[in-house]
Amino acid sequence: MESGNQQISICILEEQTQLTLADLCHACAVHAERIIELVDAGVLEPQGREPAHWIFVGASLHRARMALRLQRDLDIDLAGAALALELLDEIASLKTRLRAMGGEY
Repeated sequence: MESGNQQISICILEEQTQLTLADLCHACAVHAERIIELVDAGVLEPQGREPAHWIFVGASLHRARMALRLQRDLDIDLAGAALALELLDEIASLKTRLRAMGGEY
C-alpha cells in the first residue's frame, strides 16, 4: 500500500511542476521549433497564448520525450507519433477504469 501512495505523490508533484518553453527545450535537448511542432500537432497543450508565455505541466516532459523518441527510433512522422500517444492514453484510461471496476488486465 505504501508504494501506491508514493506513485500518487509523484503524479501530483509532476502535475504541479511548471515548465517554460525554454525549460522543455533544454530537458528534451531540442530547439523550440520542435516543441512548437508538438503543440501544433496536439501532442502538447501549454497554457498561454504565445510561445514566449507558454507554461507546460510536468507530464508534458514525458509526452514530449515519448513523441520525440517515437519519431527518432521508429521513424514515425509527427502525426503518427501523436496518434500513438493518443492510443497509449486511451489504453491507460481503460486500464484505470477496469481496475476501478475490480477487473484485471
